[in-house]
Amino acid sequence: MEDLATAAASQKKAKSLIRRFGLAFIFVIAALIPELFVVKHFFPYPFLFLFFGAVMASAWFGGMTAGLFAVVLSILAVDYLFIPPLNSFVINAAAGIYLAAFVVCALVASWVSSSKKKSEEALKETRDQLEMLVTERTSALMKTEAELARLSRILSMGELTASIAHEIKQPLTALVTNGHACLEWLSASPPNLEKARQTAERIIQDGTRAGTVLSRIRALFKKEPPAKDWLDMNEVIQELMVLLRAESQRLHVSMRTELTHSLPKVKGDRVQLQQVVLNLMMNGIDAMTSMNGLSKELVVRSWKQSANEIGVGIEDNGVGLSAEITEKIFDPFFTTKSQGIGMGLSISRSIIESHEGKLWASARPSGGTIFQFTVPIQSQDSNG
Repeated sequence: MEDLATAAASQKKAKSLIRRFGLAFIFVIAALIPELFVVKHFFPYPFLFLFFGAVMASAWFGGMTAGLFAVVLSILAVDYLFIPPLNSFVINAAAGIYLAAFVVCALVASWVSSSKKKSEEALKETRDQLEMLVTERTSALMKTEAELARLSRILSMGELTASIAHEIKQPLTALVTNGHACLEWLSASPPNLEKARQTAERIIQDGTRAGTVLSRIRALFKKEPPAKDWLDMNEVIQELMVLLRAESQRLHVSMRTELTHSLPKVKGDRVQLQQVVLNLMMNGIDAMTSMNGLSKELVVRSWKQSANEIGVGIEDNGVGLSAEITEKIFDPFFTTKSQGIGMGLSISRSIIESHEGKLWASARPSGGTIFQFTVPIQSQDSNG
């Protein structure tokens, strides 16, 4: 079997060599005929450029070996038919220099053509390999893209679940807290019906707020625009101060407001903006829970930022934020709380930005953190 394979390879190599030498012979004959019967009659001195073309074509299509064979054939033809004495291979001194120059030029032409052909073939092979590699990588990228799309859907579901959990947690927690308070007022002797009635009203408000949050989430799935209406941010803040009063007293946190009177109304989603302020206030209270024996104070401010926007700030004297944490605090799933899910501030910033405002955090000079956001003022006349 090995002998047969060797014989077949030798036969194939011989056929290739014959083919290349045949091409070289044909190219030289193709140059010789017009040189001999046409060009020779117009130029008194041998004009041999067609032979250079034959040499270059032979080297291009047949390789260096065919090019050298074409050089030998061209030298014999030029010496015998074009350089005196004609029809003889004798070379005189005068014609020897010319023939030597022709030989050198023919060899150079053969080498240049052969090298150029090899470069072209190498370039073609490299291009083919590159195309194959690109095809393979494209296929791999398409698979990766499909996998990333699947992972993105999974992460989106996780993020949505975290968002819903965060949005619903606060009103449900308030419901439970007010429920316990209502039972305590009713269990008193005699029962404090007025306090129980007020607590029941807050329970209704919290239940309504939880239902409204779910309605907002359902509207999000239906791609409905948020329900924006004219509202007074001072009223929103005062409502939340009442809501968090029991929680702040339980944690020994004093709360106070510094609200600018006659604050212009803004057009926004009341529940969403209420969720933002509530989340920032709860974060401020949480930041002060570990400060045993120290005074804890939460300050909520409002002001007219400029002729075109109002500002709201929530300030605490808790543990504060480092520069590194300040840069990441609004990133989804980033949290400094042991039981946090890291969605509150991310959602809050998205809400404020959807209202064309801006939310940011900064360190409080005397210790603690300041969260501030701005909301643009719109003309009630121009918006109906």
